[in-house]
Amino acid sequence: MENDIENSLSRKLLSTASQLDPKRRRFRRCKSAPMADYLPSEIKPRNGASQAAPPPSQYLWDKIHPSIKKVGIYLFLYLTIGTTCFYFVGNQIKGDKIDGILDSVYFCIVTMTTVGYGDLVPNTAATKLLACAFVFSGMALVGLTLSKGADYLVEKQEMLLIKAMHMREKLGPAEILEEIETNKVRYKCLMTFSFLVVLITVGTVFLVLVEKLEFVDAFYCVCSTVTTLGYGDKSFSTKYGRVFAIVWILTSTVCLAQLLCYIAEFNTEKKQKELIEYVLTRKMTNVDLESADLDDDGSVGAAEFVIYKLKEMGKINQEDISVLMDEFENLDVDQSGTLSLCDVTLAQSVRTKK
Repeated sequence: MENDIENSLSRKLLSTASQLDPKRRRFRRCKSAPMADYLPSEIKPRNGASQAAPPPSQYLWDKIHPSIKKVGIYLFLYLTIGTTCFYFVGNQIKGDKIDGILDSVYFCIVTMTTVGYGDLVPNTAATKLLACAFVFSGMALVGLTLSKGADYLVEKQEMLLIKAMHMREKLGPAEILEEIETNKVRYKCLMTFSFLVVLITVGTVFLVLVEKLEFVDAFYCVCSTVTTLGYGDKSFSTKYGRVFAIVWILTSTVCLAQLLCYIAEFNTEKKQKELIEYVLTRKMTNVDLESADLDDDGSVGAAEFVIYKLKEMGKINQEDISVLMDEFENLDVDQSGTLSLCDVTLAQSVRTKK
């Protein structure tokens, strides 16, 4: 009975394949691969009628990337809840106060970024527990959400940086894409470091002009803030200073955290490239050939060679290969050693019945 069903399905698949238009373009791509860019004019409906591309959205919110939307929503909720809570317990917070709402937002930012100057501190058990809750949630917000948003913004500026560095060279889209893929982490480090230098300069100048600090004290305050050291002997004590600090502290601390992450990623990538170069340049031995011969037939094919080299480079391991081989054997219904459309369809139909 099962053989009759398989034969029937096979005949249906073959008849369907024979009815396909051989001149029709068929796009095949891996589901895990990124979506390719295309022009709307290249896609035509089956009946031959023209189909206009959907008009772009007129709302600014729809044009914002989802990661930036998520950052904005989470940050807004955090600051709204935090400001409300600390505003109502403002009399239980001691320190240099200027304005109730402004102090509450400023205290939220200082707590979330773990700067902790000490110019505003909780004074009761309830406010201390509240601060503990907000410092942990704030650290999670910075680590999980704001960092991803900052990473997206840095990636958006990579192409502008490459074009600026190669102004005299006329690079096409393919060359620019290749340059990004080759030195992606290096450009991220460069972009983030440049932005951090700008933030440090702006913060120092602001403290000198608005907070009336000496240059050394201003630079000292900036460095202790950016590194979240926050000694507290120098901080933002004026109304305009705290308004500036709300944006500047959050931006500068996240920027430094991203820079440190990119540096670690760059070092890891450098070591990986050195390992790849070593694997590709060292001589093959008899032991290597025996290890690469997966089917023990006395010869090494292209697929076996690639798999062996990927294992040496640390790209894959034996467990990954075993899982993929099990999946292949499950899909290879006729046990021919190759996959066809009939094999995949029959295997999926059996799984559906189960």
